[in-house]
Amino acid sequence: MGGVLTGFAIIGTVILVGYLAGRLEVGGPTTGHVLNRVAFFVTNPALLFTVLATADLHEVFSSFIWVALASALSAAALFVLLNAVWLRKDLSVATIGALGSGYVNANNIGIPVAVYVLGEAGYVAPVILLQLLVFAPIALTILDVRQRGSVSFLGIVTQPFRNPMIVASIVGVVLNLFGVRLPEPVMAPFELLGGAAVPLILMAFGMSLHGMRPLQAGSGRREIFVATAIKSVVMPGFAYLIAHFGFGLSGTPLFASVVLAALPAAQNVYNFASRYEQGVTLARDTVLLTTILSVPVLVVVAALLA
Repeated sequence: MGGVLTGFAIIGTVILVGYLAGRLEVGGPTTGHVLNRVAFFVTNPALLFTVLATADLHEVFSSFIWVALASALSAAALFVLLNAVWLRKDLSVATIGALGSGYVNANNIGIPVAVYVLGEAGYVAPVILLQLLVFAPIALTILDVRQRGSVSFLGIVTQPFRNPMIVASIVGVVLNLFGVRLPEPVMAPFELLGGAAVPLILMAFGMSLHGMRPLQAGSGRREIFVATAIKSVVMPGFAYLIAHFGFGLSGTPLFASVVLAALPAAQNVYNFASRYEQGVTLARDTVLLTTILSVPVLVVVAALLA
């Protein structure tokens, strides 16, 4: 438990530094955006490549991916059900709400949590792959059809493979499956770049928190509260039930499954909402609130299961 709390303290400290840097405009107003792009296109792919190229793939892709799939689908389905019987929002907004309820921030928060709390970045790789290869294309298809009345299936199907983290992950897995071990001089630059991923992500995230004001009047508070409650509380509960009773997990595997489900809603949800101009406030406020709540939720999960 002490090690887990230490991990949270490290993450929180770096986020705080990023927040202060953003508040003081160190590097200018676009620094956070630049750091995010560097992390997305360079350091995160390098980290995932080095992890998956050398990891025990049987352990990485064991029950975790099925628990992640089942818990995310359950959370999203619950929002859709509540929308049908109570919220009554249209399909596009319901899609954004479902994503906010079950699409976790496996990148910006998941990688640091996996490194410092779970002790292994490989835990988060299956979740990233699952979301970008399965959930994102489905959601984008729905939003595209609703907006244009038609859909570019080729564009949506190929979209995940234009993501550098997916490409790097696939290359790492392929090398691992074929037993290819690159020489140390070749791997060293990737390891060096990957080592910068976590601090860059956390600094950029801290900067993004400056100036955010959620739950303003007329913002659709009901659906924001529903999505936030499902993501922060219900989805980790689903993950525990599915992992423990469905797959018989216990100890570290059970803890890791629940921790991954307790991650906040992903910033990709806001990106999707902005792209299609649907449920933008719902996405923005859900991402922010679940991020704030993720700290006490993860601490509680650690206290109960670590």
